[in-house]
Amino acid sequence: KDVEFIQSSYFNKLELTRFSSSVGKFVGFTEYGVKNAADWNNNPSLLSNMKAAKEVYCLNNIQTDYTAAL
Repeated sequence: KDVEFIQSSYFNKLELTRFSSSVGKFVGFTEYGVKNAADWNNNPSLLSNMKAAKEVYCLNNIQTDYTAAL
């Protein structure tokens, strides 16, 4: 419940877009990023893949990462 999957895209140290599993969609931070986010949010297969990434990457590795951090 406390785990969140975030994938951001950057160019020249400027964040263009971000997908957050708590929001469930892409958010754009620049004009170019907003256009990309709108296109990506209209693609149901991409959104379902990104939502599943939380389970694939985060939930399967949280115990290993938590143990290593301690």
